[in-house]
Formats: sequence, structure tokens, C-alpha cells
Amino acid sequence: MADMQKKLLVVESPTKARTIGKYLGSDYEVIATVGHLRDLPKSKMGVDPEDNFRVDYEISPDKKKVVKELLEGAKRADSILLATDPDREGEAISWHVKWLMENDKKPVDSKKISRISFHEITKEAVEEALKKAGDVDLDLVDAQQARRVLDRMVGYSLSPVLWRKVRRGLSAGRVQSVTVRLIVEREKEIEKFKSEKFYRIFAEFKSGENVFRAELMKVGEQRVHKSQKLELFDGNYTYSRTIFEDKKKAEDYVKTLSDQYLIDKVSGKEVHRTPLPPFTTSKLQQNASRRMGWSGKQTMSVAQHLYEKGLITYHRTDSVYLSDKAVNEFRSYIEKKFGAEYVVKTVRHYRNNSKNAQEAHEAIRPTSVSNLGEDLEAREKKLYEMIWKRAVATQAAAAILKNTKVLMVNKDGLFESSGVRMMFPGFLKITGETYEDQILPEMKVGDKLKAKKTAAEEYETSPPPRYTDASLISSLEKQGIGRPSTYAPIISTIQIRQYVDKDEGKFKPTSLGVAVNQYLVTNFDDVLSLPFTANMEEDLDKVALGKLDWKKMMKDFWGIFEKKVVTATKESERVKVEVEKLGKKCPDCKEGELVIRVGRFGKFISCSRFPDCKYTAQFKELAGFKCPDCGGEAVVKKTKKGRKFYGCANYPKCKWAGWKKP
Repeated sequence: MADMQKKLLVVESPTKARTIGKYLGSDYEVIATVGHLRDLPKSKMGVDPEDNFRVDYEISPDKKKVVKELLEGAKRADSILLATDPDREGEAISWHVKWLMENDKKPVDSKKISRISFHEITKEAVEEALKKAGDVDLDLVDAQQARRVLDRMVGYSLSPVLWRKVRRGLSAGRVQSVTVRLIVEREKEIEKFKSEKFYRIFAEFKSGENVFRAELMKVGEQRVHKSQKLELFDGNYTYSRTIFEDKKKAEDYVKTLSDQYLIDKVSGKEVHRTPLPPFTTSKLQQNASRRMGWSGKQTMSVAQHLYEKGLITYHRTDSVYLSDKAVNEFRSYIEKKFGAEYVVKTVRHYRNNSKNAQEAHEAIRPTSVSNLGEDLEAREKKLYEMIWKRAVATQAAAAILKNTKVLMVNKDGLFESSGVRMMFPGFLKITGETYEDQILPEMKVGDKLKAKKTAAEEYETSPPPRYTDASLISSLEKQGIGRPSTYAPIISTIQIRQYVDKDEGKFKPTSLGVAVNQYLVTNFDDVLSLPFTANMEEDLDKVALGKLDWKKMMKDFWGIFEKKVVTATKESERVKVEVEKLGKKCPDCKEGELVIRVGRFGKFISCSRFPDCKYTAQFKELAGFKCPDCGGEAVVKKTKKGRKFYGCANYPKCKWAGWKKP
């Protein structure tokens, strides 16, 4: 009997290795690289523009043991299968593994090495991929290399300039700098905005146990509400106010009204509401931010675990496509669980909006509709349920709602009241959402209603909101900046670098972020513009599709960028980081003033004469509430990764801490 052929399967993570290992026989050895094995060196740029952008990769010091294990495994194997993730990063990891094997002291025959790819870790998907083993996609590898090289060259070129012109120890990134610019520009727009008070007029009615309201919409032929549009750096912001700009004018108008309202028009129509498409990476991060307050990094970390355990399809995707197999599973499940009337009559398909979405890739969905994720830990369960409901609901019938609108007349005032009533829940039965609004009683034209009260209520125009994780990712996606795998690290990096703070879930630039942005925009405006950054992303997509040579792309970019760096280094003016003064003299030198600076671990007190005077002291930023445990002052603190939390000023005597204000 012939010996069984030994096969080596290479993946990135130990969890993925364990999951796949369960599906394969004893003739397979599965080894995890635990991420990239080779990368650009930390001590130098590692790219030579003069030598056709030659890249000097080196084995990461902490990966030498894994590399040794892989090379030994390769020698034992009759065939080697590279099964890293189905994206640019995964393709690059496979390429590096192959290069190491082919360039070992005892090289592995390249004919023994093949690439397999799958978008879900299930027995069927892995077995299907094994039948279609092919080669590493060098176009995807080039796209990953191009992004890595591009970002390294920009970072290594800009950082020394920032050291000279802003402050020592700073670093800059291509897409991170544009993201900081979005946040800084939004802050400027907020500061510029002048809030104005205005008044809305409501009539309140009672019908049985129900109370409903109607709002004044017209006075004679004049509309009460008026919209105003602001041109923002990344789009438009529309806000509304009314013609009643002062309290007296509003109250004087209310006095002209009686308490009797005449029903002028009653209209009702059925509205069919359809489910949203299944999740893409961007939409998953946005929803997790809005519903659970999670950062993009947190969402992607949990999604990674779900993917590696074989519970969801690959979580880095721009596509809303669902396979026929998944669609049929969802439809059968809905019919069995809720009844045939809850299944949409014809299969519901969604159109991809992303330019680079590949139809072969699927949206994020459960790999098995029957797995309800009951055994998962709390965070994984929350995210899995969200993914499960959104995907399964795509094949459910539309929800039918009845929208009722009632117009009432009082003197020259036209009031409007609207209500929404659920007629058939459809897909809402799966998602658990509700769209019911205030319930209106039966009314007909000519009826008269007596109001409990009619009054003017004060409102204020609001400035454009600060970015949250959700709205920032949405803006990056809309502008064509970054890609699914980059949103989370971009936002994480700008916080670690102390360029932005996150307070109560909203981003605000630090004084350091404002100074760095001011310098970069003054001297590199076109490179840090939204259109330029979006065009670079499109070029990277062309590289991935084999339509553009990555070295030509780099040459075109570097020719412009290098000249700007040289000019900025010689001619640009230094930008000063604004510091907050405490109004006290330095206790050491008696000359300087005490100021608040931002360092690696957050804010600290320093002398304004630094570096001549080296005085520093701990800064305690009061949080504005008392410690719930001991009653002492609560202070704002930061983790090593820049995440803000609250603690007690009496630490270590009192160890209370929390992410949110109690």
C-alpha cells in the first residue's frame, strides 16, 4: 500500500488553524504564520527610489521561530498549500511564505507550492478550495506592496520635516493625515457656526388613553419651517429653523388661536419597507459603533474571531452579493420558522455601490443559518446576532406600514399630525426593529377637535456634529479614502499619535493635531486633499486588477512628492503648538509659566521655557463628577494605546475606573 502523501497547509492564525484542522485528515499539517513574516525594516526606510523602488524586506525578529517551523514543515511535506485570507494582505503573506521556501538554503521546489482561497471556513468551502488550487495572485501582492511602500515613503519623508517644523518625535501618514484633516476641518466648522434660537408651535390632543400632537406647518401661504445648507469640507450639512425667531412673536401668534381645530384633510397610504442589504465591512463597523459604541478596531477584532471559528464569511469585503446556497438556506429557514407569507416571493438581490466590489466575494453573513451563536461569549454573540439578523432578513417579505397624515386648520394656521401603524411586520419579525410612531384615532374631514393645549417650544440650531466612529468611517467611504481593511487601523493610529481625542464617543482634534494639520495643509495641500487621496486609492485598485504597474504609480507620485519635501524643508515656516496656560509661575526657574503639554501618555504640566527648564508635573484633568465609590474627584486618564477612561484621583487608595461617566 502506497504511503499517504504529507501535505502542509499554511494559514495566519492559530484559531483558523484549529478550525480547518478539524475538517482535514491526519495527512495534513496546519501551521499558522501569526500575521506577516517579513516586513520593511524598522530602523530605515527600506525602499530605494533610485533603484526602481527596490524593497529590502527582513524577517521580523519575533517570527524567526515560526519561519524555522515552516521551513522544516515544508521539507517534510510532499505538497504545500497556502491558505491565507482572501485579500491583499493575505495574498502578500502567501507570497512571502513562498519566497522564503524557494530561497532557503535547501530550496523547496516551486511546483510543490500552490495557493487556495475561500471566503468562509466550513468543511464544504475548504474541500472546494482544495480542488481549485492555483498560484499566488501577483497583482494583489503588488497592490499590497504599493500601499505599504507608499505609506512608508510618505511617513519617512514627512516625519523628519515635522520634527524640524512642529515638534520632535512626530510622525505622519498618508491617509491618517487626511483623516486628521477631516476632524480638524469639522472642528473649525463647529466653532464658526452661530447657534440661533427658534420656536416650534404644537397643539396637543387626547383621545382615550392616547395623547397625540400636531405641529404648525403654515401661516396663511407662508411655510413655517425653512432649511439652510452649509457647505462643509467633506459635503453639505442641512439644518432647519422656523419663521418664529423670538419667543414673543411665537407666543403672540399662539394667542391668536382658539382651542378648536377643524379636520381639513385625512390621507393614509400603505408603505412597503424593504430590508437593508447584508453587511459590508464599512456598514458593519458603522452599525456596531451606533448600536454598541464600539470602535472600528474592536468590531474587526471580534469579527476576526467569528470568521476564524467558521461562523461568518470573510469580514473584509465591499460586496453585498449573497451566494445562491446562502439565499436558499435563508428562505427555507424563514418559511419554516415564520410561515410562507414571511418569505419574499422572488429572490431579493442587491446592487454593489463600491467600484472595486468583486462579485466572487460575498457580503458578511453566517455560514450556517441554523447556528444561532448561543455558545458564544457576550461580545461575539452581540456581533454575530447583528450579522445573522441583517443577512437572513434580506430574504424576508417587506414590512407593510400604514402612514396616516391629518391636516387641521385653526384660524390662518395649518397644523399637521402624522402616525404610523404596523399592518404586517415582514422582515421586522427577524430584525426586531419597530417603525410605529404615535397612534392617531379615527378622524374624518369636518370633525372638530379640542386641544388640551397649544404652546410654543424653544429649539436651537445645532452645528454640524463631531465625528463618531460611524460617521468618520462613512465619510471616508463616501470620499473613496481607505478600504475595508484600513478604516480601523487609521482611526486607531491617529488616537495613539495624540492627534485626536475621543470624548463620549466623539472625535476632537488636540492642539498638536491642529498644529500638524496646519503645517501639512500649508505645505502639502494637494497631496492631502480628498480628491488626490481618493485617486491614489483608485490607482491601488487598478494595480490589484492588473491594470497599472505599481512601480510606475510610485514613480509618478514620488516625482511630485519629493520636490515638495525638499521645498518644505528649506522654505517652510515653523508652526507652534498652542499650549494651555495655567496662570502660575514655574516653581523651578521662577521665570517661565506653567503650561499643559501633550506627551506620549497624555497631558502633563511643563514649563513654558522648555527645553531650557525641564520642570514637569503630573496633570490631573477633572472629569466633572465625583467618584461613585469614595466621593473623591474623578479624573480623565488614558491607556497606553490612547483610549480615554475615567478613574479616581485618590488612586491607588481608591481603584474605581470606568469607560463612561456614571
